[in-house]
Amino acid sequence: MQKIVSLSREVKARRVPSGDPLTLPAGEFVNITQDLGGNYTITWRGNMYRIDGTDADALGRKPTVLTFESPADGKIDEKQVWEALESVYDPEIPINLVSLGLIYKVLIEGNNVLIDMTLTAPACGMGPVLVGDVEYRVGMVPHVESVKVNLVFDPPWSRDRMSEEAQLEAGLFF
Repeated sequence: MQKIVSLSREVKARRVPSGDPLTLPAGEFVNITQDLGGNYTITWRGNMYRIDGTDADALGRKPTVLTFESPADGKIDEKQVWEALESVYDPEIPINLVSLGLIYKVLIEGNNVLIDMTLTAPACGMGPVLVGDVEYRVGMVPHVESVKVNLVFDPPWSRDRMSEEAQLEAGLFF
């Protein structure tokens, strides 16, 4: 699936595989190469970038909308953090990170969220991009001031960590 589109507005992107942030200017032509899990992989000026689904309108697509009610007590609602995490999908298979069993721990300290997550393989080149996706989406939760993601590899990830639904979706449940 490749489609060349002109950006209707400036948009934040993350370079693949480093995850380095960049703002792409309005009016630039980009090539959409992948549309999985609510995010977009594009190429621009010979480099590959990810654009979050919440910014899909810049590509002429329907954006992903995440809305959270702001708790009156000024505290972070852990349930909302998990909802944000469930909106982040693996870039190669359209299954969210929670269902894949990649999120090991969520800790809320004041207005800061600390997350331990892993990857399906330690050498996964998309690790920095996934970390950026998690930080961006969890950062949308009311009262979150910072998000810190620790990549951990102990215990090692295995498909047993996946939900049954995710195993079915990936064709691994038999």
